[in-house]
Amino acid sequence: MRPLIGITTYGQDEQQRFGLPREYVDAVWRAGGLPLLVPPLPGTVADVLSRLDGLILAGGGDIDPVHYGGQSHETIYNLDRERDQFELELAKLFLGTGRPLFGICRGMQTLNVALGGTLIEHLPDVVGEGVLHRLPPRAPGRHAVRVESGSRLAAILGELEFVSATWHHQAVRRPGERLRIVAQAPDGTIEAAEMPEHPWLIAVQWHPELTAADDPLQQKLFDDFVRAAITVRDQR
Repeated sequence: MRPLIGITTYGQDEQQRFGLPREYVDAVWRAGGLPLLVPPLPGTVADVLSRLDGLILAGGGDIDPVHYGGQSHETIYNLDRERDQFELELAKLFLGTGRPLFGICRGMQTLNVALGGTLIEHLPDVVGEGVLHRLPPRAPGRHAVRVESGSRLAAILGELEFVSATWHHQAVRRPGERLRIVAQAPDGTIEAAEMPEHPWLIAVQWHPELTAADDPLQQKLFDDFVRAAITVRDQR
């Protein structure tokens, strides 16, 4: 049977709908997982923990700076108190299960904040615009990523340098507890982190799901994640 992979959704929109780009779902399905969308419903964290074999914290919108002692900024958008509280609690508790945990874009930032780290509120203020991490006004772009040799991420991808799909204006400032930085953009922006003592925890700032259908390198992340979920499930 396919392992059950939870993917957090965006918060409720103006039409009272929870949404998520299909690319996340397709990447998990290609990898052999059964995707389950997990909306930020209060009081459901315990049910999520008991059922899932693996969890993806998805992208979309910014985390309120109040959660990491940051500053307000005019570029911060789509704040969602309900989603912040739900995902931060879920991340902290799911970490303790030892099951595979994959953070993507906002998901990386959520994991970092859950572990006591901080964020850069607006990247151009810190690293300039030599590398565009998103195209104006808020569109995806592409840039190079360099991976640290000897990291778990490098072992999965089999390459130390590639071009990624990027779509963010924030990033990790101070890494959270037990996180090891394993990839950076040419301007020094932190692009990936992992937790060496965890069975499988990787967080990336880029969007592998956007190109995974046509880029086997990016699909490898989902493939390895799902394989790890099968292994942990069979050991439970």
